[in-house]
Amino acid sequence: MLNKKRSLFSHLRPLFLALLALSGCAVQQRPQGGPRDLAAPKLLKATPLDQTRNFKGNKIELEFDEYFKLNNQYQEISISPAQERTPEYTYKQRTLVIELKDSLQKNTTYVINFGKAITDVNEGNIVKNLTYVFATGPSIDSLSISGTVFNALTQQKEKEATVMLFNLKQDSLLFGKKKPALFTLTDSVGNFKFSNLKADAYKIYALKESSADKIYNSDNELIAFKANPIQLKKDTSGINLTLFKEIAAQLRFSTRNFDRDGSMLLVANRPLSRPSIRIISPANLDAQKWVEINKTNDTISVYSKNMEFDSVKLAISEKGIAFDTLTLRKARRETFTRNIALNYNINANSVIKPGSDLIVTSNMPIESFDQQLITLMEDSNKVNYTIRRDTSTRKKLLFRYPWKLKAKYNLIFNENSITGFFGDKIKKTQKSFSLDNPENYSEQTIRIAVPDTGKSYIIELLTASNEQKVVVRTERITRSTSIIYKQLPAGKYQLKVSYDANKNGKWDTGSVAGKTQPEQVWLNPTVYTVRPNWQDSADVQIPKEPAANP
Repeated sequence: MLNKKRSLFSHLRPLFLALLALSGCAVQQRPQGGPRDLAAPKLLKATPLDQTRNFKGNKIELEFDEYFKLNNQYQEISISPAQERTPEYTYKQRTLVIELKDSLQKNTTYVINFGKAITDVNEGNIVKNLTYVFATGPSIDSLSISGTVFNALTQQKEKEATVMLFNLKQDSLLFGKKKPALFTLTDSVGNFKFSNLKADAYKIYALKESSADKIYNSDNELIAFKANPIQLKKDTSGINLTLFKEIAAQLRFSTRNFDRDGSMLLVANRPLSRPSIRIISPANLDAQKWVEINKTNDTISVYSKNMEFDSVKLAISEKGIAFDTLTLRKARRETFTRNIALNYNINANSVIKPGSDLIVTSNMPIESFDQQLITLMEDSNKVNYTIRRDTSTRKKLLFRYPWKLKAKYNLIFNENSITGFFGDKIKKTQKSFSLDNPENYSEQTIRIAVPDTGKSYIIELLTASNEQKVVVRTERITRSTSIIYKQLPAGKYQLKVSYDANKNGKWDTGSVAGKTQPEQVWLNPTVYTVRPNWQDSADVQIPKEPAANP
């Protein structure tokens, strides 16, 4: 006899399968693939409405078009005028609720700035420069300040810089101590705007910060300012702010430890003027030490052959005058890595520039080398060469040879051919290269006319092929002249001019405390395309130095 239950199931089975498939389709999942969501949440509704007058309540609700999250809300969100008790920020689904905890002043315009606090859930897209404005009286303040932020060295407009306004009475109390009540971010082309301001006197700053606290409190941050207050009586535009990095007022060493190879590494927060180092104790170490100072005079490496100590005390001097002492302590059972590694002045295509010596740079000081153990091969033949030390450092060896076009070279450092400062020997290593074709290089002459022969100008030739511009050559001039750039690799170049106001031969930064702006810079907009095996010339008229930014 047929089982009736089985028969019923057989008839209903297709229905079960269909329902199962439908339930699977109903599972909510984040879409896979497709274009990335680049849109930040948009404000759909505000309760009370933005720009509300005669505001009486203590709660504000903002509804967005998508789910969002809050980041660092108590740091990013500000309200002006500032309140003693911080508002409370809560959110549910797509609505942000702001509950004011303090009583509000009469006949006052309030501006809530949300900074970078609001982002979407999935991609982290930030709602930028969102503000909510209300007034407790019958009118809303309507004055504005707008302008642009530039970078002093690159002369490029700076995006996402924080621009800050301080009431003149609050400036000395809050700047560098607390975040401002009024701030905004520059847009993608470096522009900013403050709205709903009341007539008052303001100090304005721009900050490219390393943190998100809206406070100028780090040596690594870029700062810009106008020395004179803005007396706001009408809408003010065209405010230009130039970001620069200050020379730290107080010298400190951000790094002061033993490096991986056993050298003592000191990194200062500003360049030192004619620095020198002396080992105070153990006393017998000073005579056999070796000191390396980088070109910018802010990084010092001290090498000592005798490492049989638990701690070492160093005296640091500027211009021959001792100003600080440091003590470095070794960790127990500390070990160091001293594998000698070499770098070469050979480009990514493994070619050396015509007319150049081969420069070999070690990662540590070279105590000695054995030329008998260093072989130079030209094609398959061993050839004679000359080798000498670079007089400016113990880390470089210069190899001279009449390099031939189309020949293949192989420089072989056999085992033990180089002895490092600490007595370590190099392992066998080799480098293959060839001579670059002279036709890949050209000559560019630039005839420069100066606007004032009583002033000094620093001329820098920069690579312009990518965002990271590299200085190719620097000249200082005081009169109209021609500069000839020989053996330039084919590529694109630009000219940057610094107005050397104090005639010291270098670009000088500014100072907030000293109310001095950085020396001005002009980036010639013309891009020079240098073609292979070519000679060309160009004329450049340096513009008159712009008036100082007061």
